[in-house]
Amino acid sequence: MASDAVSLADTTSVADAAAATAPFRVKIVTRDEIAGCPAWEASFADLRKDHRYYEILEDTLRERVEYRYFAIIDRAGCLHAVQPFFLLDQDVLEGLGAQWQPLLARIRGFVPGFLKMRTLMVGCFAGEGHLAGSSTVPSGKIAEILCGEIVTLARSCRAQLIVLKEFPARYRPVLDCFVRRGFARAPSMPMTALNIEHDDFDAYMQNALPRSARWQLRKKFKATDGETIALTVTDDARDAVDEIYPLYLQVFDRSKFRFEKLTADYLRRLGSDMKDKVRFFIWRRGGKVIAFSLCMVEGDSLFWEYVGLDYAVALDLHLYYYTIRDMMNWAIANGYRWLRSTGLSYEPKFRMRHELDPLDLYVRLRSPLPNAIFRLLLPWIVPARYDKTLRKFANYREVW
Repeated sequence: MASDAVSLADTTSVADAAAATAPFRVKIVTRDEIAGCPAWEASFADLRKDHRYYEILEDTLRERVEYRYFAIIDRAGCLHAVQPFFLLDQDVLEGLGAQWQPLLARIRGFVPGFLKMRTLMVGCFAGEGHLAGSSTVPSGKIAEILCGEIVTLARSCRAQLIVLKEFPARYRPVLDCFVRRGFARAPSMPMTALNIEHDDFDAYMQNALPRSARWQLRKKFKATDGETIALTVTDDARDAVDEIYPLYLQVFDRSKFRFEKLTADYLRRLGSDMKDKVRFFIWRRGGKVIAFSLCMVEGDSLFWEYVGLDYAVALDLHLYYYTIRDMMNWAIANGYRWLRSTGLSYEPKFRMRHELDPLDLYVRLRSPLPNAIFRLLLPWIVPARYDKTLRKFANYREVW
């Protein structure tokens, strides 16, 4: 993610060599202040969710959230890297198991705001987090700079809670500096990964699944025998958004855990601004859309981000598995080696032999004394502790 150092005051002026080695500091800026900066436009360029994705989020998912950016600058005021963050009011206890919810409801009957805090979250509002970096300030250095100033920065934002949101486990060595500064690390709901280096879906079933699992899948696929279901794969679904967005809402409304709620404009902008990294899979039956998947591509992986299903037919036709088969066949035919998925719906992924792809939260309260207690409580209030299916995965220990 190489970039040139650029002045915030003048995005066209380049920092000199001495400035590049000067000590760095962090400045909170808005998107307007970094518009046109090469350091921002190069951010996360090797990832599927690059700087354009963060701009789409800011423009289309604005309910309850304020978007800001940490500008890593040197003494000359030259910008070297940009780390996105956002602010929102967070319910600290939303991840508690169901057995605790009646007690929590009684407490909040008397104290409605109990353990709901203004929170500064470093990372991505809709997706896993990544550390920024550049040719002059690598990601490890970004972590060191941020952890030294993050509490002061949170105070300036009136945030009581600080969270590094859903960073992949590979960042653990460089983010250990936050643990040394009073942060506690705990698992978020992990992503999953499935190796799809097979000739096609049938070969995957034969090579990777036991006989019982193959039998179950074939039984489900019989539900579509005699049906004509047409698949369209496109990088721009703007013409179909009015049909696919209601299907996304059906899935969202049925979900036990609800995270960010997408908008129709979010889907439109992905198709208009990120054609190189977005793939929409749309299934039609008799001309009517009955399912869709929003996927993104990165390297040798197809990332399954969001799904929409018409529940008037989805359960009878076992559309969840039908769509997976089609996506895998498309990915294999197009040279992808991995199908990666966001969290939740772990039971079918376990049966299909996915591995867990851990994501971490790094959390601390701004005030030192309450934080000492909070660090002990955190592992007990994250949803990953209460999902029994996660424990079935062979690499479950890696989550912690």
